Amino acid sequence: MAVRKVLIYPDVHLKEICAPVVNFDESVEQLLQDLVDTMVDAGHSVGIAAPQLGNLRRAAVVDVSKSKLGKKQRNHGLLQMINPEIVEKAGSQIVREGCMSVPDYTGNVTRSESIVVQFLDQKQQLKVIRTEGFEAIAIQHELDHLDGLLFLDRVSSLKTDLFRRKK
Repeated sequence: MAVRKVLIYPDVHLKEICAPVVNFDESVEQLLQDLVDTMVDAGHSVGIAAPQLGNLRRAAVVDVSKSKLGKKQRNHGLLQMINPEIVEKAGSQIVREGCMSVPDYTGNVTRSESIVVQFLDQKQQLKVIRTEGFEAIAIQHELDHLDGLLFLDRVSSLKTDLFRRKK
């Protein structure tokens, strides 16, 4: 279990659709731990998906509980998600997002206000959770990675909705 190098756009792996996890062997446990370790090591991250580490399996982790926005709302703590799928969406909001794989920019994207997501956890137990606010945004962002999408793909105008990060 280790901190891994995060792939940076335009790495081609970031645009690939990930395959479902079918074999629940030790490598899946290791992948989840590497995702958690890498997210925590970044210091500011609230989520990361397997393709950001060059692993093209449907796995992601999210934990908004330690972030300023996540502390303001009820959340589920550390979510280790295998084969996650959003099964219900409601509402719409425009939010500013950033990404470890696109370190120099943030952008305005449209996300659902609340979602229901189902996934297998690290113990292969089926979980179905309803969430809203910042946690819902973070989950939607990470699940996009599993489908080869970056927040850049959801920015409606690169001219008006993409912003260079301040150093």
